[in-house]
Amino acid sequence: MARAPRLAAGRARALGAPTRGTTNPNRLRRVDRWLTGSPEVRTRLAAAPDPLVVDLGYGATPVTTVELAARLRAVQPGVRVLGLEIDPERVAAAAPAADPPRLDFRRGGFELAGARPVLLRAFNVLRQYTEAESTAAWDTMLARLAPGGLLVEGTCDEIGRRCCWVALTVDGPLTLTLSCLPSGIEKPSDLAERLPKALIHRNVPGERVHDLLAALDACWATAAAFAPFGPRARWVESARLLAAEGWPVLDDRRRWRLGEITLDWAAVAPAENGV
Repeated sequence: MARAPRLAAGRARALGAPTRGTTNPNRLRRVDRWLTGSPEVRTRLAAAPDPLVVDLGYGATPVTTVELAARLRAVQPGVRVLGLEIDPERVAAAAPAADPPRLDFRRGGFELAGARPVLLRAFNVLRQYTEAESTAAWDTMLARLAPGGLLVEGTCDEIGRRCCWVALTVDGPLTLTLSCLPSGIEKPSDLAERLPKALIHRNVPGERVHDLLAALDACWATAAAFAPFGPRARWVESARLLAAEGWPVLDDRRRWRLGEITLDWAAVAPAENGV
């Protein structure tokens, strides 16, 4: 039986365990670009009485939270960003970067320290958990969102060139996004190592995410004729071919040119339960 995520010690009873804390400037630029470019995200922020955004598990330095706040304010000036870390030393280290009420830092975990955000970014925080534990963490975080709130959970490499994330509401997962620097991959399935915890162990025959990556690799091979125009052009053509094959691709050429592709979650939902 899988153990439940443990509670960190302390009066706040923050739920979870500290991450390694690895972070770098611009590491999360790809997911931030998706957030600021998404009409759905912008609509949710604009409609919220209190457009609070929580960045969970920002790491040893607050740089990616500071970047998130600046990027979101460019499209929604009234947004407030709260960075949460379970390690009190990291919270103390972030204090000089705070600019309340627009940007603040607090100790907290999956319980979100009592906050009720309309948008929650949780990146690179679930890799150390089992699949069952990560599902429980999803449930805990979703239960604490404001009405109409959105959770964006995923992972990326140390410099942010390979990323994957899931967007969820209280009703469950909505989409999976794959994002990369096309010149930094040999084939799209190189992104498999950055799949969210809910999918990373599902990249085996018989699972939908395995079928997706195999299909995208095949499209990449077919698009080899576009290689002379650069890896970006080859990625765009691969995405077009994937959509033409009937995969539920939800974005368009404008997003593909950024090295992204977003699909309906049903296309990759784990086969045994389809959640």
